[in-house]
Amino acid sequence: MKGSEAIVESLKAEGVEAIFGLPGGVVIPLYDTLYDADIKHYLVRHEQGAAHMADGYARATGKTGVCIATSGPGATNLVTGIATAYMDSTPMVAITGQVRSGLIGTDAFQEADTTGITQPIVKHSYLIKDVKDIPRIFKEAFYIASSGRPGPVVIDIPVDMQLAELDYKPQKKINLLGYKPTLKGNRRQIKAAARLIARAERPVIYAGGGIISSGADRELRRLAKMVQTPVTTTLMGLGTFPETDKLSLGMLGMHGTGYANYAVTNCDLLIAIGARFDDRVTGKLATFAAEAKKIHIDQDPAEISKNVVVDVPIVGDARTVLKDLLEELKKLEIDTGRTEPWLRQVSDWKKSHPLFYKDLKREIMPQFVVEEIYRVTKGKAIICTEVGQNQMWAALFYQHSKARNFISSGGLGTMGFGFPAAIGAKIGRPRETVIDIAGDGSFQMNIQELSTAVNYNIPVIVAILNNGYLGMVRQWQELFWNERYSETCIECQPDFARVAEAYGALGITIKDKNDVTDALRAAIKAKRPAVLDFRVKRDENVFPMVPAGKSITEMIGGQK
Repeated sequence: MKGSEAIVESLKAEGVEAIFGLPGGVVIPLYDTLYDADIKHYLVRHEQGAAHMADGYARATGKTGVCIATSGPGATNLVTGIATAYMDSTPMVAITGQVRSGLIGTDAFQEADTTGITQPIVKHSYLIKDVKDIPRIFKEAFYIASSGRPGPVVIDIPVDMQLAELDYKPQKKINLLGYKPTLKGNRRQIKAAARLIARAERPVIYAGGGIISSGADRELRRLAKMVQTPVTTTLMGLGTFPETDKLSLGMLGMHGTGYANYAVTNCDLLIAIGARFDDRVTGKLATFAAEAKKIHIDQDPAEISKNVVVDVPIVGDARTVLKDLLEELKKLEIDTGRTEPWLRQVSDWKKSHPLFYKDLKREIMPQFVVEEIYRVTKGKAIICTEVGQNQMWAALFYQHSKARNFISSGGLGTMGFGFPAAIGAKIGRPRETVIDIAGDGSFQMNIQELSTAVNYNIPVIVAILNNGYLGMVRQWQELFWNERYSETCIECQPDFARVAEAYGALGITIKDKNDVTDALRAAIKAKRPAVLDFRVKRDENVFPMVPAGKSITEMIGGQK
């Protein structure tokens, strides 16, 4: 068969059901083969949208997302989406076309060094030089993308490799020298961690996205209940522990809850699981849980003691390690009463530093919209976000209780991510209500994917918290730059409802607080793509907030 046919057979062998892409000259052979294939392809309107859709699909399902682009500008348009997946450890295989093998390095039409450009933002990359390697390379790519700490893999395929012929044999075995992800944690280290946990009087669990990647949310909940310890999560870890539980502290860090930040600062043991001590979490490193012993469980050995030196490092898969840790804890006599004074202190912090906002009679507060989304969906929707104030309000005021139901760009902070990611999530889990909580600035970065949503009748809902600003940058300018609002006011704002209607979607503009609930219900009932333009209070800020470089207890705002 031809190389293009071998590619499709390899994708089918990996169980691929959905691909996101946009054709171009050097991937015509592959698209010609896809014409007869029983894999659903979704034509996007910009390659960045393809990468984000594959990312959202992967995060919502746990499967590896797949996207395709042609050479040159097609491939470079994927770069932001690949970097987003890399920073947030999302399994993805990006297939890019390349000019003929003999033309590589000649600056041929639409030639770009895709493997070189993407090298810093992938787990691995391939340039196919022999058509016989296609089955092996695709098998390896999916294994690398989904195993260990997940991440994106790029496969660059010259057009002549798609046209060349091979005797196709499915690749069944993988033998990658030097790539052996550690699953089982060191038994001695796990025992040491168990002893620390059993003795701790003021413990806190700090859970990140690694819990979701490994499917360890059930084990996390068992650990918290067994030792009666509060749980705080990163942005990427939202949903791993139900925020309706009394042990939940919500999110910590720069825009985290006051009580989470106080608890982490005053704990005597910090149990970090699948988290990487990001600067938005730690604030000033010297004061981050300074008096606490620290346990760090992570799949990636490079993350251990990279930012914060820990006392008990455990390299391994979070779910596997937590199962072994729970078994060790069963052997110890744990006095759950030892944490009761600590839990009372945490409860007091929750009362003295609650999340709140000033609710107005008719003007729409952005936090109210998020809370109403939670009430209308009964907390069961998949929530995607753009980046900025909308993202933080969605993180703080929607009570996240299920893994893979919160999808957001954390590490890279990619504006324009949320809407295409929501499309990918809805394709992956079509029975779920999927809502993208957006800012008016972010939404416009990939607004063209309304055409994709309408074309395939993918009923995602975009809830725009429209304040007419690049809101988070404006907030920083207000607080730290003497209110010099340089280029953050979006003066030429479209009528989003009419834009949505022009694409064939439902569009509703909401200017009165009393109309918020009815608009949300109408969008859900419509069962087609919908854009809700909520005209919210323009100068509302996200609080609490920790200024850059400060300790996480040095919060501003958020006080009643």
